[in-house]
Amino acid sequence: MTKLPDRAASRDVAAFLSRVNSMPAVRPASGRPGRLLFAIDATASRQPTWDRACGLTADMFAAVRQVGGLAISLAYYRGFGEMAATPFLADAAEITRRMGGVSCLGGQTQIARVLAHALAEHRKDRIAALVFIGDAIEEDIDQLAHKAGEMGMLALPGFFFHEGGDPVAGNGFRQLARLSGGAYVPFDLASGAQLRALLAAVAVYAAGGRQALAALAARERGAASIAGQLPAPGAGRR
Repeated sequence: MTKLPDRAASRDVAAFLSRVNSMPAVRPASGRPGRLLFAIDATASRQPTWDRACGLTADMFAAVRQVGGLAISLAYYRGFGEMAATPFLADAAEITRRMGGVSCLGGQTQIARVLAHALAEHRKDRIAALVFIGDAIEEDIDQLAHKAGEMGMLALPGFFFHEGGDPVAGNGFRQLARLSGGAYVPFDLASGAQLRALLAAVAVYAAGGRQALAALAARERGAASIAGQLPAPGAGRR
């Protein structure tokens, strides 16, 4: 049985979906797949989440088959100052294969490097969204907030998936989501179906924009929860 989130988490999920529904439209260039940067904290505590994410990447590709293509770049950090990112790939099997070759190592968070990488890639060729999965923030939140604000100015929304109940990390991820014009949601690995639905909804948004997400939300509650946390078209950061 899927574990249901508590009331506070449920409110966060509802807010997440509500915000996505009001995000500006994404329109990938004609004939080109939407680009999604999928970043994961791969420090020592993250192995179970990493393993789960490996299995969910195929679901993200499957979710966009009817709405347009999707290219995903996998980024991760681990160990002592190690960070890596793949090219943008449109092959779920190749992404999964590359993820399968990575093991988690102890180390500090490197979220600032993830955000800086997202900004650099976005400036070269538009990224529809950043997805980040992690459980901790061990960096200066003001520096992270500055980079998230840059993302918001450049219309690069960040979707911050927070595992665990650390209130300090939760508050930080909420700030980063708000400043980037994206969305925040907590999750529990026991709620695998919830995480799958939320990631699929972000993939649909990246591939086909708000209209495609609205169509999915009409059929699936998970997508509906993402569809209302994003700012209305033309709205500034709040």
